[in-house]
Parts: sequence; structure tokens; C-alpha cells
Amino acid sequence: MLKTKVILAALGAALIVPAAMAGSTPEEDRKEAVEYFKQMFPDVPYEEYVNGQYALDDDRRSQWESLQDFPPYEFAVAEGKEMFETPFANGKTYASCFENGGIGIRQNFPYFDDKNDEVITLELAINRCREANGEEPLKYKKGDIASISAYMASTSQGKNFNIKVQDSPEALAAYQSGKEFYYSRRGQLNFSCASCHVQNPGNWIRADLLSPALGQPSNFPVHRSKWGELGTLHRRFAGCNRNVRAEPLPAQSTEYRNLEYFLTYMSNGLPVVGPSTRP
Repeated sequence: MLKTKVILAALGAALIVPAAMAGSTPEEDRKEAVEYFKQMFPDVPYEEYVNGQYALDDDRRSQWESLQDFPPYEFAVAEGKEMFETPFANGKTYASCFENGGIGIRQNFPYFDDKNDEVITLELAINRCREANGEEPLKYKKGDIASISAYMASTSQGKNFNIKVQDSPEALAAYQSGKEFYYSRRGQLNFSCASCHVQNPGNWIRADLLSPALGQPSNFPVHRSKWGELGTLHRRFAGCNRNVRAEPLPAQSTEYRNLEYFLTYMSNGLPVVGPSTRP
């Protein structure tokens, strides 16, 4: 732990987060981000960013590809499918709450709900579906909600993210809030998300190879060796906050939903590949 702290602190002392993603509109941000990473990794094809660190390191990629022969999340996806199709006590199913019966829609989440002025993530929509049908909400970081989300993601594999930021002050404010969170330093180590995933992708922190910001939401939910199970994107957000000694926020808090909105918009045009595996 001390070694990690020393390495991170050493990196932090040298970090000046570049002006990537500093456009005046979300689309300018996205284009600047794509160009920034293109210059940082000129040999990495754009579509490879969905593979995170495995797009940057051949040895790790080889190990990861061998793992895909028997991916450890398969049973969880099957359980998620069964839960998705099992009727609630009132006889309805999750399909009743979603466009196209919930099949092939992962690429449209999160979206900004202009009626209630809030970002709706897939996991939040799953729980609101349950509550609308008289069921108790699920916990947000792992377990059944990760399995259901993983099944829904699996039906969208290959479909490109198409997140929209409407031309409204409320939607733009939510996007901007997520962007500010991504670039704000926090915790005892005084690190931002961008410190690792914009400034230092491709560098190592102990045994962890830092992945670029582009494409990160494409993989979720993920099965991490460290967790030994599937987890949601907001579980990962909380873990990153802990890594820099910051107090994590609750999963599906407004701040984390806005962060997901910004980060997923940056991945527009990249396909859903989740669920996936990570160290």
C-alpha cells in the first residue's frame, strides 16, 4: 500500500493534466479527446479503445484473449437473463419498462431525462422498473443488478454508443458537472480521474496498467479478478475514489450519474462490448 502511495505521489508531482476535452461543446470535447489519444497512441486503432489496457500491451492482451475462451461472467449473464425474463409478482417483466423490450438498448444509456432533469443510467432504470412494479430495489454495485445489466449489455454487443446531450441548460449542466468531476483533484493523493486516464494511460502503477478514458464504459459490467465477481461502473468509480484516498460517493448518486454521462459521451461511436473481464 505504501509503495502504491509513493508511486502515485511521484506521478502526481509531475502531472499537469493537458487541455484535452476542453472544447466549448460536448462534441468538441469528444473530438479533441479522440485526437488527443490518437496522438498519444498513434498505432492503436480507434475501435481498440473498448479493450482498455489490452489495446496497449501485447502480453496482457494475449493472457486476456485466452481467458475469453471461458469468460468467468457467463454464469452471471445466464442468471441475469433468467431474472430479466421472470415475471414480477404482478405478472409483468422488465421488458415492460424498456423500449424494444429491453433488448439491444444498452448503447442508449445513460440519457438525460428532460422531464425530471436528471441522468438515467441503465442500473437506475432497472431499479425504477422494479419499484414501478411493486418490487424492492436491488443494491447497485454487484449481485443481481450487475447480472441483469450484464445480460442487457450482452444483447447490445457491437452496437455503437449514441449518447445525446440535448441543447438545454439542464442537460448541458449535467454533462458539465460530470466533466468537472472527472478533472477535479480529490483525496489525500490529490488525484483526478484524468490524472490516470488522460495524463498517464499506458503507464504502470504497481501491477496495474492504466487504461485510457476512451471506451471505458463499453466494458461494463465487468468481472474483475480482484473482485471475483461482476461489478457495475459505479462500483468502479467508488474504487477509484478510494485508491486516491477520497471518500467514495453512493452508487447512483447524482455526481456519479453525471460522471457516467460525460464519460460515456466521450465514447460515442465505440461499440458496447460488455460484459468483460479486467484484472
